[in-house]
Amino acid sequence: MKRKLYPKLLEWKFNPDRKPLILEGARQVGKTYLLKEFGHNEYSNLVYINCHDGADAKVIFEQDLNVERILQAFEAFSHQRIIAGKTLIFIDEAQEAPHAIESLKYFCENAQDQHVVVAGSLLGVINRPEESFPVGKVNMLRLYPMTFEEFLWAKGEDRLAAIVSNCQWNLIAAFGTKLQELLRQYYYVGGMPEAVLCYTSHGDVNRVRVIQNEILRAYASDFAKHAGNETQRIRLVWNSIPAQLARENKKFIYGAVKTGGRARDLENAVQWLVDSGLAYRVHRCNTPTIPLKFYEDFNAFKLYLLDVGLLGALADAPASLMLVSNDVFKEYKGSFSENYVLQHLVAILDTQIYYFSKNNSTQEVDFLVQHNNRIVPIEVKAETNVKSKSLRTFVTVDHADKSLKGLRCSMLPYVDQIWMENIPLYSVYGYFSNAADK
Repeated sequence: MKRKLYPKLLEWKFNPDRKPLILEGARQVGKTYLLKEFGHNEYSNLVYINCHDGADAKVIFEQDLNVERILQAFEAFSHQRIIAGKTLIFIDEAQEAPHAIESLKYFCENAQDQHVVVAGSLLGVINRPEESFPVGKVNMLRLYPMTFEEFLWAKGEDRLAAIVSNCQWNLIAAFGTKLQELLRQYYYVGGMPEAVLCYTSHGDVNRVRVIQNEILRAYASDFAKHAGNETQRIRLVWNSIPAQLARENKKFIYGAVKTGGRARDLENAVQWLVDSGLAYRVHRCNTPTIPLKFYEDFNAFKLYLLDVGLLGALADAPASLMLVSNDVFKEYKGSFSENYVLQHLVAILDTQIYYFSKNNSTQEVDFLVQHNNRIVPIEVKAETNVKSKSLRTFVTVDHADKSLKGLRCSMLPYVDQIWMENIPLYSVYGYFSNAADK
């Protein structure tokens, strides 16, 4: 399946200052598939070393980190010749082999002509206290769940994807009904590649939910495997996320995880989920002034899942609600739409994302984004009913001196109202991709 990160891999290949590449990301987002496809398409041969499936592969890194010896071992293991510049060496599940990540330092220093890529889970690759991380000796890219645009590609809707990506507002309005239907499908299927492939190949919504539940069980197994004494607390936090997002005020409440829950008992569990890439934490920002990070409130945050489809599976939302009725856009207080927008912002923008709310007030702005020299307050509306004073008051009254321009994401067509732009929900990725290029 076509992924937007592929051109970045090509840039890496042809970069004369190329270093070994680590492709990081949560489990099941398609890292192995993408790198294998890249290796088969762009190189004469692919040497694939899976450190999870083969005990012999782990032994390669145990003796020493001599690059020449390791390359000979790779050739013996794969029964292939390794030719610098023509062979892609792919070390998969690198977190399972002690010193595999550490060896990249020596590839960088002693075999820069070799093209080496590594994939592994976020926690396993970064959090390795028993060995040193090769700081400054690797390039890094991150893969996220498939975006709505990538979902359209998988559906064979390349032309429609181009219209949305290029923000051709008149054409987007003309195809509004079809795009709304496709967005509803995306809310159900989400962006985990196995679920997308199943849906686009067979259209079996029941099988899609089986796959999603299998992924959720795999994540639960990771809790037990990697989190030690934090396992039960992580499960409690994880399972509470749908209910937290369904609240009118989506601020994360520790007491909603379990009776008497407190930050000191559960904050490590929250951090574990964030570090693993399974959840995104959005802190409150008290003042919409650059740099936003100066005004970050660490005591207030919202917690989202990495994928809107997994949110539906974790919440056990029925296919009839998600695929047949427009209720998906308004049920659960718009939590699906907020999660959808947030995961696309994370995938596009290389910046921290915040939200704004007032104490002792219902006023809230769903997201605050800093892009270049502009602060963008974002309101997410899950349907065509967009009546809300929060964004207008925020922009035109409370912070009128800052010359802000709001952005509303809703089911309405594009309109520019001077103080605010409204864009259709299905054009979020295209809008921010274009903004990121400016």
